[in-house]
Amino acid sequence: MDLQEIIQSFILSAMVKTENLKIQTRGNCDVVDITDQVRKAIATSRITNGTVTLFNVGSTAGITTTEYEPGLVNHDIKAAFERIAPRKSRYEHEQT
Repeated sequence: MDLQEIIQSFILSAMVKTENLKIQTRGNCDVVDITDQVRKAIATSRITNGTVTLFNVGSTAGITTTEYEPGLVNHDIKAAFERIAPRKSRYEHEQT
């Protein structure tokens, strides 16, 4: 590796790159696989070493990591949320 390549590598490793991804959901525990969007953002950043931090705006959205297994994604997660916070229940925060 010549000096120019070392400098370029250092510059790229010291970078912070911000990308905004817009993910459309259907609501009500909709699970969306964002792996491809994140992978594309990483690839276009030209950063080859580092950490990816994901953040979502909104109090009712969430990001998690899980193996994309159809039974889990299409049933189990939704069933668990329905047991924790049934859709037809009354919630105080909806009154304020």
